[in-house]
Amino acid sequence: MFQPNDYVVYGRSGVCVVEGTEQIGGQDFYCLRSLYQDCHIKTPVNGKTPIRPVLSKDEANALIDRIPTMETRAVSAGNTRDLSEKYRASILSQECGELIELTMTIYAKKQEAQRAKKKLSATDQAFLKEGEGLLFGELSVALGIPFDEVQPYIKNRLKSNGQSSS
Repeated sequence: MFQPNDYVVYGRSGVCVVEGTEQIGGQDFYCLRSLYQDCHIKTPVNGKTPIRPVLSKDEANALIDRIPTMETRAVSAGNTRDLSEKYRASILSQECGELIELTMTIYAKKQEAQRAKKKLSATDQAFLKEGEGLLFGELSVALGIPFDEVQPYIKNRLKSNGQSSS
C-alpha cells in the first residue's frame, strides 16, 4: 500500500502524489493530487485503473541509456480510430519503454511529414503530446529535475555516452 507523499503513476493522469487514504462506503480510497494537471483524484486502493510507483533515478537513467537500442515501430491503421486504439494501448500500458517507442515512432512520422512538406495528423500530434507529457513527467520526478529540463537531460546523457538521440 502506498504511503502519504509517495509519488505514483496513475492511469492517464500521470504522476501524482499520495496525499493519504480515506474510507468511503467501507472501501479504502487513495487521495491523489496530480502534479501536472489541476486535479485531485480519489481512487479505490484495489481499483481497476493501474497505479504504480514512479521509476527510481537509477531505473530512469538505465531506461534513457537504452534509447539508442529502441526502434520506431511501423504503425499502420486502416483509419484514425484504429490508429488511436494502437496509440492508446501504448499510453495505457504505463510502461516508460512503450512511451519512448511511441514518441519515437510519432516523431519519426513528424520528420517524414516535414520532409514531404505535410503536417502531422491531429491524432499523431495529440498522442505525441500526451506520450511526452506522461514520459517527461515521470522522468522529471525520478531524476529530480524540472519537467522542461528532461529533454535536454536525455540528449546530454546520450551525447556523453557517445550515443545520439532523435
